[in-house]
Amino acid sequence: MSAAGTGAEAPAVPPDISVPGSVEEAAELLADLAIAALPGWVERCVADACERGGVGAVELSGPARAAGLQCAAETGPALRDLLATDVDAQTSTPLSVLRAAVRFPTQVLADGGVPEPDRDDFDASRFPDDPYGLTPASFADIDPGLGPIGIGWGAAKAYEVLQRRRAEGQR
Repeated sequence: MSAAGTGAEAPAVPPDISVPGSVEEAAELLADLAIAALPGWVERCVADACERGGVGAVELSGPARAAGLQCAAETGPALRDLLATDVDAQTSTPLSVLRAAVRFPTQVLADGGVPEPDRDDFDASRFPDDPYGLTPASFADIDPGLGPIGIGWGAAKAYEVLQRRRAEGQR
């Protein structure tokens, strides 16, 4: 998987985020900040893949910017819906929703004629719709500042589930 979006750029996520008081607050914060970070992530993915492919990224900067905005507009509602779902009813993860967004930079690269890199068999079989190896391994691959936010949401969700199971008499 790619480390796209983990470059030296300043993170889009502000570093002075306070700790959410509930799983709902953590979910809202994760959704807001992830959606805000998606346009920059798409643009970085395109620029990084162009650089790796030896192709100038300048002519793809406009399409990458447009794809980033479209990515946020189309991915945002699915992410918000998932995170608004009760923790016991969630059948996916926010990272899975964000991973599906790889189609946006992939389309820009394919339309721009950027050559697909060689990929190892594992990545190719695990992520067949990602010929450029852009799938984020973690929230931090979308934006470095999202890493702690994603961990915070996961901890809040785990705490909520644990509290419910204890209340039900389960361990």
